[in-house]
Amino acid sequence: MRSRLAAAVRAAAPLELGSVRAVSGLAVEVVGLSAGIGEVLQVGRGADVVRAEVVGVRGGVLACMPLGRAEGLAAGDPVLRVARRLTAKVGPGLLGRVLDGLGAPLDGAPLPADLVEVPLDAPPPPALSRQRVVEPLPLGVRALDTLVPAGRGQRLGLFAGSGVGKSSLLSMVARGAQADVVVLALVGERGREVREFLEEDLGPEGLARSVVVVATSDEPPLVRLRAAATATAVAEHFRDMGLSVLLMMDSLTRVATAQREIGLSVGEPPATRGYPPSVFALLPRLLERAGPGVTGSITGIYTVLVDGDDHDEPVADAARSILDGHVVLDRKLATAGHFPSVDVLGSVSRVASRVTTPDQRSDAAAVRRALAARRDAQDLVDVGAYVPGADPLVDAALAAAPSTRAFLTQAVDTVADVETSWAALSGLARLLDPDAPPPPSPPLSPAAGLYDGRPGLALAGSA
Repeated sequence: MRSRLAAAVRAAAPLELGSVRAVSGLAVEVVGLSAGIGEVLQVGRGADVVRAEVVGVRGGVLACMPLGRAEGLAAGDPVLRVARRLTAKVGPGLLGRVLDGLGAPLDGAPLPADLVEVPLDAPPPPALSRQRVVEPLPLGVRALDTLVPAGRGQRLGLFAGSGVGKSSLLSMVARGAQADVVVLALVGERGREVREFLEEDLGPEGLARSVVVVATSDEPPLVRLRAAATATAVAEHFRDMGLSVLLMMDSLTRVATAQREIGLSVGEPPATRGYPPSVFALLPRLLERAGPGVTGSITGIYTVLVDGDDHDEPVADAARSILDGHVVLDRKLATAGHFPSVDVLGSVSRVASRVTTPDQRSDAAAVRRALAARRDAQDLVDVGAYVPGADPLVDAALAAAPSTRAFLTQAVDTVADVETSWAALSGLARLLDPDAPPPPSPPLSPAAGLYDGRPGLALAGSA
């Protein structure tokens, strides 16, 4: 009875209307209406009605960003408050579904009736209530599982320029990661690439355990920004169910770009390289929502597009300081046909010591030392000035170069078993140790197709 009475009182309340004062650039200015940041308004009349979110308030004027196309809006159009905040429907029924940036279905089927409505913006779990990251999360990629190991609840940045195999690596992780649920956010992607990624890169098996949120590059900036929040809200729901969730977002840079467009449109001053201060306030709020929770965990992998391969540009630098590790993709490796083009010397996992054993860390360190020694001597090798015997570690690295390349490369459609990967790394570490005695037998069985008869390892499925 009380709820019915409250509903009747609300229905009898006078209707508060505002009006459009101006439409300037991407922003719609509204007067005559009292609303707070984040509230949702209905703007326009007839067929030109569009929803908008309040993103700024100044001197009685509301600065709003449309959640759709603003064509047809004019000064004097009525404005009505419709919701206190944006929400999305979440639940297990979303598995295998493709949603737009606001959580509506894109695949032609209605949403299940048993979903729960949650706000898009939620606070992260309290710092002292979070579980610690102590359990490894195999990703199905040899180079990552052994040399840049991830933990459940870790947040990794994937730093890459354009055209170096970023999407292919994401598809490998989506298929091979040992997580209960995968939530994939495609923010600012080219429209023609979305279906290709879903059908070819992700595939039916990957999609079956995934929830995909898509906001293409032609969507309004607020929709692109909210796509990141929608995907995170979906991942948080599965995490609160006690599940291990893998949240992949491609890309964090386009989320920052959308916030830059919004901030500049409402009058924020440009700061570092044209990014307003709100961009650098947004990144920690978004990234801190991932990670371990009270129950369950969200392992986040966020791609960062480095402008002109400049890994010190503002968004990359800010993201690196927040994330728990970074994976660098190298253009030189990609142009040489080395895929995945992971620069293991430039990549770091800040939780590696907590999710690996002492023997595993020792093997990884031995391989890294050999790779670093070869990198330092590469210029001398290229011009023929290196004298064999000058450095035993360089000699070992050069002799084991085919085996090293075979270990670090992997076919896109291959999922690497984590135990086999660690065993192969151990064999490679012995090859790269100039003081180690030669092994009495091949490190891996020739019958399994993993040993090619040369000094070193050649793994099946390698490029």
